[in-house]
Amino acid sequence: MRIEATEPTRTHAPSDNLTTRVRTLADSAPSTELFLRPSGSGWSPVTAAQFNEQITAAGKGLIARGVEAGTRIAIMSPTRYEWALLDYANWSVGGSTVAVYESNSAAQVEHILTDSASIALITDTRATADRIADGVPAGTQVWVIEEGLIDALTAEGAAVTGEDYLARATAVDAKAEATLVYTSGTTGKPKGVVLTHDNLLSEYDAIHEGLDKMAGQNASTVMFLPLAHIFARAISVAAVQHSIRVAHTADLSNLTGLFGELKPTYILSVPRVFEKVYNTMSAKAEEGGKGKIFGAAVDTAIEFSKARDAGGAGLVLKLKHTLFDKLVYSKLREALGGNCTCAVSGGAPLGARLGHFFRGAGVTVYEGYGLSETSAAITCNTPTEQRIGTVGRPVPGNEVAIADDGEILLRGPVVFGGYWGLPEANAEALQDGWFHTGDLGSLDADGYLSITGRKKEILVTAAGKNVAPAQTEDALRQHPLVSQAMLVGDKQPFVGALITLDPEALPGWLSSHGLPEMSIKDAAANETLQAEISSAVATANSLVSKAEQIKKWRVLDTDFTIEGGELTPTLKVKRNVVMDKHADQVAAIYG
Repeated sequence: MRIEATEPTRTHAPSDNLTTRVRTLADSAPSTELFLRPSGSGWSPVTAAQFNEQITAAGKGLIARGVEAGTRIAIMSPTRYEWALLDYANWSVGGSTVAVYESNSAAQVEHILTDSASIALITDTRATADRIADGVPAGTQVWVIEEGLIDALTAEGAAVTGEDYLARATAVDAKAEATLVYTSGTTGKPKGVVLTHDNLLSEYDAIHEGLDKMAGQNASTVMFLPLAHIFARAISVAAVQHSIRVAHTADLSNLTGLFGELKPTYILSVPRVFEKVYNTMSAKAEEGGKGKIFGAAVDTAIEFSKARDAGGAGLVLKLKHTLFDKLVYSKLREALGGNCTCAVSGGAPLGARLGHFFRGAGVTVYEGYGLSETSAAITCNTPTEQRIGTVGRPVPGNEVAIADDGEILLRGPVVFGGYWGLPEANAEALQDGWFHTGDLGSLDADGYLSITGRKKEILVTAAGKNVAPAQTEDALRQHPLVSQAMLVGDKQPFVGALITLDPEALPGWLSSHGLPEMSIKDAAANETLQAEISSAVATANSLVSKAEQIKKWRVLDTDFTIEGGELTPTLKVKRNVVMDKHADQVAAIYG
């Protein structure tokens, strides 16, 4: 079994918890800006002293409402400052926060609240509370942020003394449970991942050196991923630990405007967002009759990035890059606010082509790999150790192994201790000190990890060929017209694909190809569009062996969505749901 291990570069004290840093910073550097909070038409800074004061006041209120060490409270809200505030307030008094996606259904909320035995559910608005009311168990309180929750907690906590609060806050040690994060549930019911203060502090210990080099001085970011996602949550914790200023937003429609206003130095996102940025730029270039220029700019950026790994670019390539920097790349950086030179991507593979394009355009995307069970990243590329197309080496103090069947095994302080109340699942997932991820991958000679798929997603054709869908699906999604792609073919004579169209890209593509406006349903049957998708399939097929190539495909007349049940809140495809909902289309492929 191949094992790659790294030595730790930083540790924390066993008595530390996630709020220790806030109190220390409030004493030593009280004016440090930790957050930007919406204020009227602008943004107001929240200093370390102010944040400490606010979590103390809210924490006292939680004590008054009966929160004890180990008590669980669930938060179901879009990304906003109050999410972080209430999270830290709960931690400060020994409580554990149960993260709930705002898109969860009433049935999903019922499972999470019942399974976790949460005493209360915090929602953003009354409308959210009403929507999932049928899923709230009897006896579980519902607290609403926009109905004055913070002020109410502050008022109720006034009777709790500072000494009593501080005694509670300092009694929480690193071994205490910090959060219960439920898996996305692509197969079966979501499982509650128990993470401790030690797990999340160890995550920061492991990535702090990379943050130093990546974020630089006066670092800031805009947090727009759901805070129920462990990736966003871990980065939020790291930002407080590292004194990086964070602004929160759930308004994805205004991200470009917000980037221009706040000028973040780095951003974090999932690959689908980077794919959308690229596809939008490509579509706009096509609409404006500049498709060939954009294509040449893309090829130049990729070539320029690859040259960095091979001794540097030659004079001709440098001149071409300078030209396209003025014409194309500078516009990408402007769209990110002008100060953003790097980004962090997680949740799924980005792909080498896009990785090289963004780096060549001046916005390096550092890919990492992790799961809820590993407190987010357990491998990551960094400014000093980057190999595009991989998800990096193990973060300091952790280990990665590849089992004989190709499964990725993980070990280290960021790895969870088990699922809540599921001894059988724990016995399967945690064996001989290793966490069995269910993911497939490989380690190169220098210890960089590449992800090739998931064991449960492997298609075995009638001829016995094992097909990992991820690479082909990623390649298809890089076409501007393609929103989602899912390979099929298990126990079938060949590989097929279900493909959906991007509703935002479609109108511009139709216009640039001299076609009238039409619905997605009509577009899916259009001959010109079918020919375009056929070209995208051919490009994807060129990356894999003949046995893995797509022989037949269907363009669906609807996209995969979270609301429709085909996607998880982290934008992973629920393959079993898609197979059930589109069984007729799959049958047509093999009919």
